[in-house]
This record gives sequence, C-alpha cells and structure tokens, in this order.
Amino acid sequence: MIVDRSLQRVTLFLVSLAAFLIPFMGSSLSLALPVIQKEMAVNVIILGWIPTSFTLANAVTVLPFGRLSDIHGRKRIFSYGVLIYTISSLFAAFSNSGEILVAFSFLQGLGCAMIFATMVALLSSVFPMERRGEALGLYISAVYIGLFLGPILGGVLIQYLGWRSIYLFNIPIGIILLSTLIWKLKMEWAEARGEGFDYRGAVIYSLSLVALLYGFSSLLEDLGKVALGIGFLGIVCFFLLESRTDTPILKLEIFKNRRTSFTALSMLSMNIAISATATLLSLYFQSLRGLEPQYTALILSSQPFMVAVLSPIVGRASDQGEHRWLPVGGMILITVGLLMLVFLDQETSLVIPVVALLLVGVGQALFSSPTTRIFMGSVESKIYGMASSTLSTMIYMGQTLSLAIMLLIFAIYLGQVEINSSNHLAFLDSQEIAYLLFAFISSLGVLFSFLVGGSSAGAGIKKLVQKKEKG
Repeated sequence: MIVDRSLQRVTLFLVSLAAFLIPFMGSSLSLALPVIQKEMAVNVIILGWIPTSFTLANAVTVLPFGRLSDIHGRKRIFSYGVLIYTISSLFAAFSNSGEILVAFSFLQGLGCAMIFATMVALLSSVFPMERRGEALGLYISAVYIGLFLGPILGGVLIQYLGWRSIYLFNIPIGIILLSTLIWKLKMEWAEARGEGFDYRGAVIYSLSLVALLYGFSSLLEDLGKVALGIGFLGIVCFFLLESRTDTPILKLEIFKNRRTSFTALSMLSMNIAISATATLLSLYFQSLRGLEPQYTALILSSQPFMVAVLSPIVGRASDQGEHRWLPVGGMILITVGLLMLVFLDQETSLVIPVVALLLVGVGQALFSSPTTRIFMGSVESKIYGMASSTLSTMIYMGQTLSLAIMLLIFAIYLGQVEINSSNHLAFLDSQEIAYLLFAFISSLGVLFSFLVGGSSAGAGIKKLVQKKEKG
C-alpha cells in the first residue's frame, strides 16, 4: 500500500508529540512530589502511590490495548488514549486530596497505555521499510527530549506556578493532538479485524499485577501477604491459559529461545534497578538537602541527557558487528552508579550523585538499543508487533516493581508519615537499603546480558561469505 507523504508527516507529528508529552509528565512529576506532600499533607505511602498508580496502569493494560488496537483500529485506540489522558490531567490538576490524585494518576496511566500500545504500530503502518528507521529514530528522540526537558521545564513550572501547572501543561497539547487526529488523520488500520480477543487472559493478567504490586507495598500486613500469593498464582494461571488459547495476548513461543528469554530478563532487571531513582533523589535533594525544584531538575536531567546523546551513536555501533558486550558494559556502569548512591548522606558533595547519574545514563544508552536490537532480531517478523509489546511490558513491569520495592522499604523504615527533620535518618537508611537492593538487581542484569550469548554478527558474516561464494 502506497501512503502519501502528507499522511506520513501527520502521523509522525502526532506520535512524536505524544512521545514527548508522556515522558515529560512522568519526569516532571518526580520533582513535584515533595511540593505535593507539603501542600496536601499526604503521608509518604500515598505520595509514593501517585507515580506508582500511573506506572501500574501502564503495566497492566499495555498488552491488552496492543491486541485491541490490531482488532478495532490503531488510530481509534490512540485517540481514546489521548482523550482519557487529557481529561484525567485536567481533573488531576484540581485534586484536593492525595487519594483523588492517585485515582486520576491511574486514569492518566490508562490513557498512556493506549497511546504507547499504538505509537510504533501507527508509524509502521504508514512508513515503508526504507523510511521506517528514520521515523522510529525521530520518535525515540522525542521520548528522550521529553525525559530531558521534564526536570528542567517541569522544575520551572513547579517553582513559579505550582505543581498543578504540570498537569495543566498537558491540556493544550492534548487538544492539539485530538484536533489533528480528527481533521488530518483520516485512515484507520485494523489488520486483525474480526479476530477474537482473550478477555479472560487480559483480566487475569491485569488483576494479578495489581495484586503483586499491592502485596509488595503492603508485605508487612497479612492482607499484603495474601495479595502477593494471589498475584503469583494469577500469573501462573495466565501463562497456562495463554499456552492453550488460539488468540493469546502474549505468545509464549517468544521466550522459548535463550536469546529472547535472557534479553527480556535483562530488560526487566535494568528497569527495576533504575526506575525509582528519580523519585528517591527528588525526595533526597528537596526534603533533606533543601534544594529548589529547578536546581534539582538540572541534576536529574543529566541521566536522560546522556541517553539522548549517546543512544544514536550506540545504535550505529551495534550495527557494525559484535554488540553483545555493549549491554554487559552498560549494566556494569549502571551497577557502579547505583552503588555510588548508597553512600549519600546530608553532607555528601553534590558531585557524587551527578557522577552517579551520568554513569547510569551512559550505561542505559549502552544497554537499551543493542538489547532491543538483539530481541527483535531473534523473533520471526510475523510477530514483531507482539514482540514489541512484550518489551514494553518488561519495561512497565520493571518500573512498577521498582516503585513497589521503594514503597515496601518506605513502609518498613518510615511508615505512613511525612518526611521531615525528625525522620531524616530513617529516610537515609531506607534510601541506602533501596540502592543496595537495586544495585544487586542491576548486577543480575549484567549476568542475564552475558548469558544472552553472541550477537547476530556471526549471522552477518555467514551471509557475506555466502554472497561471495555465489559471486
């Protein structure tokens, strides 16, 4: 199918703007948490649930929404996602309690899942193979620009206009996206129209992840232990169901070879290890060190800046030959950076966390592109969409588990209290334990990356030899 260039430009504009907006919101929110805590007088558990509910909604629904978009239309699901995200942002801006803000953050996450489940699929639908890499590169750049500008621009908004301004920032962009979708994007793509949807699998998967997260964050309570057990049992049931259904939302065949299984595990480990870092450091810098949100933003932006700058270079390098050692080296740098953060206290030079964040950013850049390349190169082309959703699920599950671990540690060391001068030492203890645990998980990622095995370079050399023989 030939698609005109104007439709390609419109689709790339929509996807890139959405790809910028959501990471921008997430990184800005990390800065806003101490301000929200002070203004609304919420305890640290409710405070932690604000970003956690957003991430949880993404984790539990991105796979089902990806499948639904193939059946009912990718533009339709993308449009619904933008609408839900925009409306929930408006209501979140006028929340008058922590609990209400948690609820609207969850709705934001649902909209975000619809958007992220369809963005790459939309680009793949309108861009031919010879131009698809360029389009995906611009999309990835938009994601990291959002992550980079979030702490900077978000910090300015929070400092001068208050935390509610970061939610209101979403409204005009959401209106632009919806207007463009209605007036400019006329086509629809639903290549699996008429096929069945595994509702049982989707419900079991979603409820099981909710139970797992609640169980982790409430492990000290009897109900938390029960929820954790139910969550694990539900995940087992989900995998059994998916292995027997004709229309699964996740094909287990993806994990039947060594490269895909260990690559997925390494992606999960990396996201568990680093996802809670921004929240922990935001609380550390503002609540313990007394830094302004804008100054905190400049420090936190160093990590995504390194990823944004180095990822294209690393991506090109991974195409040149043996790239298995790039993810291994990346995970080692992430582990070293996390270990540096273990020793933070009220007197630590700010140079230490900055260097640690730079190391984590370089490590993430070395890890992400080659790991994605290895995973996608290890599956059949007919399941690229499902493979892409699987990687997204590893990312969201990692983010959710990272925040769940943080909440559990807060519950053990701080309880349901606000962070103030009377419990600074307890916060430092909880922070130390968190970084030690995340560094250990990152070290497991080093092992998983190593166990992936050789890269596709060998296959490339084999093709060259065959080509010469034919010549």
